[in-house]
Amino acid sequence: MLGILLTNLGTPDAPTAPALRRYLREFLSDPRVVETPRLLWWPLLNGIILRTRPRRSARAYAKIWSEAGSPLLVHSKRQAQALQQRLDDEAPGRVHVALGMRYGNPSLSRALTQLETAGVRRLLVLPLYPQYSGTTTGSTFEAMGRLLSQRRNWPEVRLVRDYHDDDGYLDALAESLRRHWQEHGMGDKLILSFHGIPRSYGERGDPYREECERTAALLAERLDLRADQWLVTFQSRFGPQAWLKPYTDKTLAALPRDGVKKIDLICPGFAADCLETLEENAMGNRDTFLAAGGEQFRYVPCLNDEPAHIDALARLAFRHLQGW
Repeated sequence: MLGILLTNLGTPDAPTAPALRRYLREFLSDPRVVETPRLLWWPLLNGIILRTRPRRSARAYAKIWSEAGSPLLVHSKRQAQALQQRLDDEAPGRVHVALGMRYGNPSLSRALTQLETAGVRRLLVLPLYPQYSGTTTGSTFEAMGRLLSQRRNWPEVRLVRDYHDDDGYLDALAESLRRHWQEHGMGDKLILSFHGIPRSYGERGDPYREECERTAALLAERLDLRADQWLVTFQSRFGPQAWLKPYTDKTLAALPRDGVKKIDLICPGFAADCLETLEENAMGNRDTFLAAGGEQFRYVPCLNDEPAHIDALARLAFRHLQGW
């Protein structure tokens, strides 16, 4: 039996301070995410951050939480189900899909057990991060190694490092934007907002920025956009150190002064809508842009479980499963 482990970052179990404290402790304890020496980081994390940030984060999650739960988990489950159906159409009964989150639930360990119980002996790990970073894909691969080292019976394992320039992924993004513009019209500028990482990580060899810029350039080429019609920015910075620039929020605050009054914003680095796309961008950064004199802010949803996205993931998976 072949198996595919879809992974994403994760989400708290509820929009409450206790749930956020558990989630943030796991997330911010990962040395791949925060590279500050532990001797300096532990007192700050446990003495200040985990005492204050969970309440603020819980309020943010409460704005986007639905009856079905966290948007990231809802969309991720739908992606896994749709991918399973798509693979069953092509290769009935040959591939078993499981979902595991790097932090929180459903855990990577639970997903591995599910795959093992299903009889999977050859496993493809597919992190839903189009652009590679040590903070995301690298962290997932490292965690998988630790989990597998605790098991007596290993499967054969293949890893999908990235798909930032994959034709299917780019075509799905382009289709989503064309559909959005047909329905709403086109703004003065397209903002492509990616999650940021500390600038120092890139200086030490993380290729994330280059892959984000490559995605954006290939997407702009597909859409026949001029250089002045699109812009790459980075969001979700945390702490006092310098992160990748330009920052999304500061860019949106400045654009109206330059005569850019109508924008479309898309997040090509996120496979599913989540806190950072919905609360930070569709709500918070929208308010920032309009307060600065902008007239129209349109957020373009993530690909989520759109058929073109699922088809792209299926083709990506089949390509990596070749020979098995």
